[in-house]
Amino acid sequence: MSKGLFITIEGGEGAGKTTLIETLAEYGAASGRTVVTTREPGGIPIAEQIRQVILDPKHTAMDARTEALLYAAARRQHLVEKVMPALNRGEIVICDRFIDSSLAYQGHARGLGIEEVWEINRFAIAGMMPDLTIYMDVRPEIGLERISRGDNREVNRLDLESLAFHNRVREGYNLLLQRYPERIALVDAEQTPEAVAAQVIALVEARWGGFLASRVK
Repeated sequence: MSKGLFITIEGGEGAGKTTLIETLAEYGAASGRTVVTTREPGGIPIAEQIRQVILDPKHTAMDARTEALLYAAARRQHLVEKVMPALNRGEIVICDRFIDSSLAYQGHARGLGIEEVWEINRFAIAGMMPDLTIYMDVRPEIGLERISRGDNREVNRLDLESLAFHNRVREGYNLLLQRYPERIALVDAEQTPEAVAAQVIALVEARWGGFLASRVK
């Protein structure tokens, strides 16, 4: 069992995950712990190369199952090369997306089935699940409008999907909230970044008031 803390941040396009991760990393570091921030797909060279294939806007012909398998492959390499070693060192890992993205996007929105995509990823993660997942809920039309305003964020293949697709992604996340209420916490991402950060920090304190301190060795 790892000594570290694994927090994942989920949400649709334009939810503001990057801003929250930066704030949460500062908060975690204040506990005296080493904080590692990373992302999926990516975080390490092999997974970053897979990311380029998956998210390239030119790859519109990509089959949904191919997409799901590529995400799982990137996830496995990222886990064994970066996430698990950091957790074993007792560090806090904050990851932009993890398995819930595959379940919501490929499982529900692509229509492959949440159970079917879970089985692919169960093999990939070998039991490694987050201690806490923050789901940043935003209406797709608002998230996509944020992206269209431009803030140096990459525009990828998923951003170009229809509004109906992004609504199905949100439906998928809501199904996961019902399935994993003990792990996934809902945060209203339509608030200001400051309000979102305050809500998440309060949530972490409520759940783990002595947790961070108890893991400091």
